[in-house]
This record gives sequence, structure tokens and C-alpha cells, in this order.
Amino acid sequence: MKRVLVIAYYWPPSGGSGVQRWVKFCKFLPQEGWEPVVFAPENADYPSLDPSFEAELPENLEVLRGRIWEPYTAYRKLTGAKSTQVTEISSGKKTWKQRLSLWIRANLFVPDPRVGWVKPSVKTLLPYLKEHPVDVIVTTGPPHSVHLIGQKLHKETGIPWIPDFRDPWTQMYYLKYLPMTKATWAKLQKMEQEVLDQSSTVLACTPLVQKDFQSRSQTPVACITNGYDVEDFEGPAPKADGFFNITHTGLFAADGNPHTLWMVLKKMAAVEAGFREELRIRLVGKVDKEVLEAIADAGLSANVVALGPRDHATAVREQRAASILILPLRNDPQYAPILPGKLFEYMASRRPVLGIGQEEGAMAQVLFQARAGITADWDNAAPMRAFIANAWRQHCEGGVPATDGDIGRYSRQATTHALAQLLDKVSKHE
Repeated sequence: MKRVLVIAYYWPPSGGSGVQRWVKFCKFLPQEGWEPVVFAPENADYPSLDPSFEAELPENLEVLRGRIWEPYTAYRKLTGAKSTQVTEISSGKKTWKQRLSLWIRANLFVPDPRVGWVKPSVKTLLPYLKEHPVDVIVTTGPPHSVHLIGQKLHKETGIPWIPDFRDPWTQMYYLKYLPMTKATWAKLQKMEQEVLDQSSTVLACTPLVQKDFQSRSQTPVACITNGYDVEDFEGPAPKADGFFNITHTGLFAADGNPHTLWMVLKKMAAVEAGFREELRIRLVGKVDKEVLEAIADAGLSANVVALGPRDHATAVREQRAASILILPLRNDPQYAPILPGKLFEYMASRRPVLGIGQEEGAMAQVLFQARAGITADWDNAAPMRAFIANAWRQHCEGGVPATDGDIGRYSRQATTHALAQLLDKVSKHE
């Protein structure tokens, strides 16, 4: 069987779409004639944990581990922060300790705080590859420092190498909040360009990122989106509980706080008979306090059901039981090319999706093509109101709001088949 080495920072028991993408690929790749081997940190500082993903993996999957040093423990001691979320970078309110920490992070840890993993990983993997040859190396970022591992291994061994970009690199929205010097920014851009130019093929997660990379390099750029696992959505949907459930799963960040949506719900609660009594805003996952404060300001605190972080199976059940699923993006123009991983599971839940973000962005394109929902700009109340009112009408008539668009291309089985074809092409096994 053909072998592919996958170098990934995020790996079970960590959570998030970055984990799901490659857990699912590893689950289905053997059916496509490819045996995955994973290299991941032994002691990573993961922001969230979900051990349930380990059950998804093939029993005989080979997982190699290498120790990593990360600066986050020192960062938390210096600043008193409890987490290392991106919202701490993009937030406008920072103490002098946070500003100092961000300067250090921006200029001394290039391209990111996991860069200390590069040299020891190369030292570990070079002898491994001599004794256990593989046909292709894949690095998946962020963190994009993992691509430097693949770059060095490719140079030393000649093994074809594919950097997988789950998010943009230098075009990522929050980088503008980092106090980089001109020299640091130039170094980061050079790193990205060398990765693009020296790889065998680049893999993007969204069409807009693919288009950007194609404009900046002669290296072929493929696009394979995230997706949903058909097996996760088998069986009947949970029975309706009688409430009108507006549900969000996963991290709900302050810089994606949909203030206009809360005002729309406030007005509907004031004029629609029974709406306030039956409305439930179900939040499954970590929720920044600014989001809860905005809901309270709208007078809707009594309608909130905050479940906190839950495992993947629970999140799927909540999605399938929703009346509407909401997906606010980070409120930043540079977020337009990004497709959140949960978008595809939202669509697989067959519940209407109200996206909030750029109306010409990648998410808007996918929702429109799949007939799975709409995307409204953050300040555009009219389409939000119309969308929710339509679902509310169906709910009042005893129905369950649902969608029936063609989403088969986004199944994990279909995306893994596309990946296997790409691996065959790059390794010349076609």
C-alpha cells in the first residue's frame, strides 16, 4: 500500500476543525489505497480537548510523537491570561504586559510560537524516513511552522511534499494586529513564498485561498474543502422539543459577535406572539463574555441555554435538533476567503443556516450553491429578519425547518477520494 506521512500539530485529543479534517482523511484513506502515518507533538498546549476523535482512527494507524517547547506557559504567567485564543490578539484592549508579549510573539517566534518544533522534528523524521519510506509528505497548518518541517524534509530526501493550508498564511486577518517590524514582516512573506514555490503541489481549503496562491506562484494549487462524515449523521434526527432553537456550536468569539442579530431577535420577541416564550438560543462550546453581554443587552438572557464545551457527537445532535443554525464569521474583511469547518456539518444537519459575514465571501458562495441557507452582512438586519421569520412560520405551523440541497461533494468520503487522486498524481502513482 502507498504511504503518506502527515505532519500535524493538532491531533487527538485536541478538538477543532483542524483535527477533524485529517482524522477523517486518515479514516478513509486506506479505502483509497493509501496508508497514513501521522507525526504530531507529544506534549502540545492545545486550546481544547476532545478525546472522542481517537475512536475515529484506524486501529493500526501509526502515530509518531515528538516533544515540543511552546512559550504559552510563560505567556500566561506574565499576562495572567487563562487561554491563548486569537481574540486576545485582535482585541483592542490590552495591558502593557499583553502588548509586550505580543511584540515578543510577533518578532521572536517567526512564523509562529510553534517554530521551536521544526529542528527537532526534522532530526527525528530524517532517520525514520530512511528506514520507513513514504511516497508523499503532507504538512497541515496552521500553525504554518509545520510547513518548514516539510520543506526541509523535501529538500533532504526528494520525497514529494504537499503543504495543506487550512487557513491563509500572510493574508490571515489577525496578523495585522501583531506589532511586527518591517524586517519580521519581510521574513514572514519570504517564508510563505518559499513554501509555495518549493513544494510539489499546494493544497488550499477554500477556492478563494486557492485563487490567491495561484496568483503568486507557479506551483500547482489544488483545492479540497473540509466536509462532513456521512456516518456522523445517520439515523433519525432528534425529536423536536417544542422550542424554536437558534443554535451555535463551537467557539463563539467576541470579534464575531452578531449585535444586529440580537437586535433582530429582540424586536421579534416584542411583536411576534409566542416568540419570546418559545425562543431558545442554544450555545454549545466556549462563548466569549462579550457575546453573552450583548445577548443580555437585548433582553434575551432568559432565552439562552449555554451548554459549554461538549464532545463532537453532542455538537452534531444539537445541530440536527436546531430550528436555525447560526454561523457568524469574524468581523474582518480579510476573513472572506475562509470556510469554517463546521459549515459543512451544519449543512449535513439539514437545518437552515444563517451565515453572518461577507455577502460575497466563500461561505456565502457555498451556502448559495448548496441551497442550505443565506449569508447576511453583519449590519444587514432585513435578510436576517426575513430568514428567521420564515423558519418561525414553519415552526408555528408544526413543521421543522429543513433544507434539501445537494451537498454530496462535501462528504468526507468524497473529499478523501479527491485527496487520494491528488496523492497519486504527486507521487506519480496514477
